[in-house]
Amino acid sequence: MTTDARPLAGKVALVAGAARGGGRGIAVELGAAGATVYVTGRSSTGGRSDLDRPETIEQTAEQVTAAGGRGIPARTDHSRPDEVRALVDRIAAEQDGRLDILVNSVWGGDPLTDWEHPLWEQDLDTGLRLLRQAVETHVITSRFALPLMVRRKSGLVVEVTDGNTARYRGTFFYDLAKSAVIRLAVAQAAELGPHGVAAVAITPGFLRSEAMLERFGVTEANWRDGVAQDPNFAHSETPAYLGRAVAALAADPDVMAKTGRALATWGLYQEYGFTDADGTQPDFAAHWARNLEEEYGPLGDPL
Repeated sequence: MTTDARPLAGKVALVAGAARGGGRGIAVELGAAGATVYVTGRSSTGGRSDLDRPETIEQTAEQVTAAGGRGIPARTDHSRPDEVRALVDRIAAEQDGRLDILVNSVWGGDPLTDWEHPLWEQDLDTGLRLLRQAVETHVITSRFALPLMVRRKSGLVVEVTDGNTARYRGTFFYDLAKSAVIRLAVAQAAELGPHGVAAVAITPGFLRSEAMLERFGVTEANWRDGVAQDPNFAHSETPAYLGRAVAALAADPDVMAKTGRALATWGLYQEYGFTDADGTQPDFAAHWARNLEEEYGPLGDPL
């Protein structure tokens, strides 16, 4: 039975790209709300992905279970349709055809992003690979997972992106990928609406992921030491904040009212009242308006 503390008890979620970062935060918080969560990605105890990072889907699944849900790791390369089809077939078989929440959080584009050069000076193969990794994987996953939701005439699709505006994101292929992911939510919302399934895009603010902590040479325990390098880091947020935003959306019986929209943690905390892991409520949009808008211009109107 669902309760106020476990509003997603009995629900089944697939979080694609959940080995680390925002995907991990979402998976764990869905578990904390009571969901069964299939945790997927290429980084596993059976071998690292080409990103060669230490985090694994098994670690995330353990955290989901420890939080109060049920974490199920399933190593999957979401660029391979055959692997995604097999994953969805497994979920259908194990969960009596049920899938309530699909989170497309596959990224892996950091080493492929060229922040220094305009399009005409960038390596084309690398840029196109970024698009395949960051956009095609979402399309492939939705293609096979959505029929489970359509059959039940309920569910939520969440596309994880960076920014919820049309503002240029600093470099061509990165901007195209993150903007396209928002459009994926819009398009899916249009097609899923008649079937009672919602689709949204969501962005965190300044995400304090494992990779970002490493970049600043800090841990979560002493992360504020990184503020000396960048004052904006003081307004960063943990992956749990993003996860709690998604869990709140998934538990909202009126989530269809938001379908097709590009949302952000800094707006959703005001509506749902969730906090970050330390009890604070970071608001990067407010920080931008106070401290960065004069130099960089408005953050942009939500799409």
